[in-house]
Amino acid sequence: MQIRLGYELVFDILAPVPMVLLLYTHPSRAGCLLEPEQIRIEPETPIEDFIDVFGNKCARIVAPTGELRISHELLIEDTGEPDRVNPDARQVPIEELPPEVLQFLMSSRYCEVDLLSDIAWNLFGHTPPGWQRARAICDWVHNHIEFGYQHARSTKTAYEVYQEKGGVCRDFQHLAITLSRAMNIPARYATGYLGDFGVPVSPAAMDFSAWYEVYLGGEWYTYDARHRAPRIGRVLMATGRDATDAALTTSFGPSTLKTFFVRSDAGPGPAAGTGAAPRFDGAQVW
Repeated sequence: MQIRLGYELVFDILAPVPMVLLLYTHPSRAGCLLEPEQIRIEPETPIEDFIDVFGNKCARIVAPTGELRISHELLIEDTGEPDRVNPDARQVPIEELPPEVLQFLMSSRYCEVDLLSDIAWNLFGHTPPGWQRARAICDWVHNHIEFGYQHARSTKTAYEVYQEKGGVCRDFQHLAITLSRAMNIPARYATGYLGDFGVPVSPAAMDFSAWYEVYLGGEWYTYDARHRAPRIGRVLMATGRDATDAALTTSFGPSTLKTFFVRSDAGPGPAAGTGAAPRFDGAQVW
């Protein structure tokens, strides 16, 4: 199937400020693109593209003073298949993991493995290692954490999610990632588009989505503690240790995000609509 992707972000910039943008689709989806991928910036601003240490395609700019509009539209081909399920996927012993995967067992900014290790072993130590254990972690987080924007804050960590029992999609993923790592399952944060394909259309405004990936049997598999069930039409943009590494925009100085619009729906056609967004000072948009 074909999916039309798009977004528009409008910032107020008080003074020239460097920014890093993770607003491209992930290089792993390059072969699926049906149109050239280009970020549009108004006013016209030089863009330097690069690949970061996690393999994400990034852009670097110096945003000029005034209103800055960042937009993008793209048509992509998708298989239409749901997230892969493999109940036979084995848990790879730590001594057999590729060196580049080991970092996804460690604590990171939002994933305090040390604080949740005993809790994880008490909850999941009885489960069979591999797919069943990873699935049990995902299901537990889905069933024990309440979704709600009233629970959101930019500094919230996995341990705080566990204590407070509430959060938004990135908080679900951070907790599941941390519990997975505590059980010696490599896990990384992922972000991108997730349209309402094969599910009831949500009345809420479209947004970027977060999920996570676990390393089993020598492959990365998609898990989603927020939605739990396999979904159709995910389009990956970035991965990292946690949301710090996959922030869609990072400004190194004051900036105000005025409007924010995301689109992921079937087939070609123009994007429409905008939504209000909060202020971020030298911060990151997840």
